[in-house]
Amino acid sequence: MDKDTIYNHSITLNERKNLVISGVKKIDSFDNEEFLLETNMGYIIIKGKELEIVKLDTYQGNVSIKGIVNSLNYMEDTKQKSKEESLLSKLFK
Repeated sequence: MDKDTIYNHSITLNERKNLVISGVKKIDSFDNEEFLLETNMGYIIIKGKELEIVKLDTYQGNVSIKGIVNSLNYMEDTKQKSKEESLLSKLFK
């Protein structure tokens, strides 16, 4: 059975402070202002302030994050992220 079919993907956000995401394949990068996660439904970028991992369950694909969540954005692939960043950097120079 394919790993994608085992885990359902869901997002629960409580009061913009506690975020639980299921169906996470891997965490590509993270810091206190941005997380890049690969899920069964594609890549997702979480932006905010004082973000940190509270719980990580790699066996079931669950991640809990706390902090102030400002945005959640799905991407089709990581190449799009570098294009968006280069466009934004050109706009704000």
